[in-house]
Amino acid sequence: MKFPILRRVLRGLVGLPRPVKRALAGRRVERDGQVLDLDVQMILRLLALAASPGEDPPLTDQRRLTDEAASGLAEVTRGVTSRAVSIPVPEGPSREVPGVLDARLYEPDDLVGATAGLLVFFHGGGFALGSVVSGDPLCRARAQQAGVRVLSGEYRLAPEHPFPAGLADAVAALRYVIVHRADFRAGAIAVGGDSAGANLALTSAHQLARRGEPTAEFVLALYPVTDAGRSGGSRDLFADGFGLRTVDVEWFEGLYLPEGLDPIRPTALLDADDLGTMPPAYVATAGFDPLRDEGEELVTALRAAGVPTVARRFPGLVHGYAGFAGLVPAARDAVLDAASALRAGIALTGTPPQQDHHGQMAHEGVADRA
Repeated sequence: MKFPILRRVLRGLVGLPRPVKRALAGRRVERDGQVLDLDVQMILRLLALAASPGEDPPLTDQRRLTDEAASGLAEVTRGVTSRAVSIPVPEGPSREVPGVLDARLYEPDDLVGATAGLLVFFHGGGFALGSVVSGDPLCRARAQQAGVRVLSGEYRLAPEHPFPAGLADAVAALRYVIVHRADFRAGAIAVGGDSAGANLALTSAHQLARRGEPTAEFVLALYPVTDAGRSGGSRDLFADGFGLRTVDVEWFEGLYLPEGLDPIRPTALLDADDLGTMPPAYVATAGFDPLRDEGEELVTALRAAGVPTVARRFPGLVHGYAGFAGLVPAARDAVLDAASALRAGIALTGTPPQQDHHGQMAHEGVADRA
């Protein structure tokens, strides 16, 4: 079934009376004192029935399907335009020659010519899947809901480019935007992402801060990866049946982390002794997510280090709930909560919007691509 058709079917099912949805979803699921959202349960069951049996498809097919699913299942966001830009990155330990990162800049129509907050966004996908295409629906919605510009950046994917390539790209992109803040007409600069992208947002902000460089003023992290190689807790409680499986998490970790590399250091901030350098953060977790515990442990560590941190757990939701925002009311509420937090974080750290005398957005230093 094509994804746009599937989306229409799922939207119709979500609108059915609750008893009918319960019959389709199956028995109520309660675990760890939480109840799985009925709409999420029904959608997960129907997607499982629609999935092709057998082994997982090759990575190239998974990447294509990830992009197609994101576009096909998302709502259309109006009032936001986008354009392609290129972010130059220097050579370094993980890059032998200078290069460029592809990116998309999203701008709400009512911000044209104004100085406003900017979110540098990194997509999820286990460090091996995803692209600016899969991140497009969330970036458009985030721009509209929070009233900010969003710059969505590509980064090199594993296993072709294992750690530290993706992190190096994220650091380079965030540094570039901060240095060229005026060219983007950015007031406050936030960095954010979902899942693996949330890890890159957190770690890139931390990398710049610990080096004494200017960093983002705010971090937005949705269901982040923070502690590769761990076991127990939520990784056991929600190992299977809730979308992302623990075996999937471990597979992605194996792709991202080279053989013999300590699995903790590249992805975790939990044992860092300088978390106090981090900017204020918003960290959201899902109740039925194998990654739930490590995200919430990061909140505890950030607060212990004196970092102002807003924490939200959405108990009935699963990993990747932002992808269900166009279908599931509880997921939509969670995404709107993050947008409100981003708007507040921008307002507390940034400058008020203002237009230049030309009423145009500055482009100098930012390479447009047709």
